[in-house]
Amino acid sequence: MTQDELKALVGQAALAEVVPGTVVGVGTGSTVNCFIDALATMKDQIAGAVSSSVKSTERLQAHGIRVLDANEVESIPVYIDGADEIDHHGNMIKGGGAALTREKIVADLAQRFVCIADASKLVDALGRFPLPVEVIPMAAAQVARRFGQAYGGDARVREGVVTDNGNLLLDVRGLSITDPAAMEAEVNQWPGVVTVGVFARHKARVCLLGTPEGVKTLRF
Repeated sequence: MTQDELKALVGQAALAEVVPGTVVGVGTGSTVNCFIDALATMKDQIAGAVSSSVKSTERLQAHGIRVLDANEVESIPVYIDGADEIDHHGNMIKGGGAALTREKIVADLAQRFVCIADASKLVDALGRFPLPVEVIPMAAAQVARRFGQAYGGDARVREGVVTDNGNLLLDVRGLSITDPAAMEAEVNQWPGVVTVGVFARHKARVCLLGTPEGVKTLRF
């Protein structure tokens, strides 16, 4: 099966995780687009969606799915999103689509994070994929230097990208993240950092992994 076929497979499988009659959290990215398209088949069975990006909001609305502002919602049963990498404990790197801050906000509203991904995203240790970090523009160089000093990482501004929040993204290469929770907690305290793309505090509880043999369910 192709990677696109695997994405469609897990997008369809994620419908089983949606709680009928409730608001569902919806992430961002190509795999999530497959989920949104599948979700349209049961749009009359949900109360609406909270979206983590402008692009996902537009796709949901194009399908006639009601999108609520996160401020209108106190809690949601489930948040369904992809990952750039996920380890065997449910920790993830996210932010390849530049929506990491809003993704973390919606994940914080959710009682359960369900990750949908193809098998290529499962890794033993995070860091092969460049770690995205959303930063206030005036702090970009300062934060980049600090990554080099603290972790030996090579942090560079992602050219031509401004987040939905009007900030810049750094992509940090050359990392091996052995303690995702500790790194997330530390980097989030650095002045100028809006969000680091390590999802350990808001890690996945379930991963629907698309494999050539079908969808494999991992629970953490």
